[in-house]
Amino acid sequence: MTAPFDPEAAGAFSRRKRLPAWPIAALLGGTPAWWLLGVADFAWVVIPLIMAWYLATRTRVRAPRGFAVWLVFLLWMFLSVTQLESSGSLIQYGYRALQYFAATILVLYVYNSARDISTRYITGSATVLWLTTIVGGFLGMLLPTTEYRSPLSYILPRGLLENDLVNHMVIRRFSQFNADAWVEVDPRPSAPYLYTNNWGNAYSLLLPLVLIYLMETRRTKRFWWVAASVPISLVPAVATMNRGMFIGVGIVIAYIAIRYGLMGNMRVLLACAAAGVAGALVLMAPPIQAQLQDRLDNSGTNESRSSVYKETLQDVSTSPLLGMGAPRANENPKLPPKGSHGQFWIVIYSHGIPATIAFVAWFIVAFFRSIRRRDFATIASGAVILASLVEFTFYGFLPVGLSLLMIASGLALRNTDSPAATAPTWNRRQLGIRAG
Repeated sequence: MTAPFDPEAAGAFSRRKRLPAWPIAALLGGTPAWWLLGVADFAWVVIPLIMAWYLATRTRVRAPRGFAVWLVFLLWMFLSVTQLESSGSLIQYGYRALQYFAATILVLYVYNSARDISTRYITGSATVLWLTTIVGGFLGMLLPTTEYRSPLSYILPRGLLENDLVNHMVIRRFSQFNADAWVEVDPRPSAPYLYTNNWGNAYSLLLPLVLIYLMETRRTKRFWWVAASVPISLVPAVATMNRGMFIGVGIVIAYIAIRYGLMGNMRVLLACAAAGVAGALVLMAPPIQAQLQDRLDNSGTNESRSSVYKETLQDVSTSPLLGMGAPRANENPKLPPKGSHGQFWIVIYSHGIPATIAFVAWFIVAFFRSIRRRDFATIASGAVILASLVEFTFYGFLPVGLSLLMIASGLALRNTDSPAATAPTWNRRQLGIRAG
């Protein structure tokens, strides 16, 4: 005898299977709160664990086609634990492994939430992080040497606070400045991130997501408030003197322009061209040029990076399959650790050549699969992936950059794999263009 149908139970089961939107908002939009509490960097790991629980409640979790390549990277990354040289390296390795796992959950959550969480909601949450980034940039300009001691810093044992990474996580700086650093640098905005390079990386990856949100909210009052933030953001962006960020933004604008140019959409093409010209004029202004040239002449960054990259490849040649497990201190105390200063270099040094091939291949697969669609959300998400493939060589992506990249990948691929992918590839309404 079968049990009678219970509408309330069926409704509860249906609701339980839905993926809620609040973890996305908490992760991206909650950054100001996490920053004030001193747990901003931990949130990128903890909140995806909550997402993993919600995914586990579903009867079926789908993965994008080609995702097996990323799983190969995870497997190789776990195998490389055998190469660690100390317990201290194990802590470093474990923290990075959790970040890779969290990024895996993020892409699956976004990919599987196509019917539950709108593109507008996800990019709106990313826009909150964008606005937080801009505010943090201005704070870094106004209060370059200020430190904020979070509540967590008063709880942690003194031994942990003596660790440089933990210290910077719980005692926040508004700008990156260290008179005893391995290269001489002026204070440059970094809040709400640990380092200025994190700020530049996040800026270049958030910009396309903000553009998607603008398309989703066009003809609303909110559109104009967010649109105004884009030119305003140039002030702290230029203050960072972050060359990698300029490259990333240039790739984003160029890619969107090329895609729409190929579709014959002159309006978007001309808008991108105008944005590119405006950005170039800003960078060519004499004061900006002088600062950039001074940074090139005096920072010593290029020479230091070249030395680190050379030593990284030398060590990898001794353990090409599994790498060294984690970055290791440089014999020259004035240089940064070997296997650092770029996600590509972190992966190849820590986990070996096969892991690096799988890591990069996943994003190449995601990018080329995104080309199937011509709607703005997919094109802009593809721009995030393309810019990241270049930025891998000079930016570390953990934890924020990789998380944003996985969110963009999930957006691009859920659009590509949706039933609409077989429909006409684009129309005027999708592009926000009026007939005539």
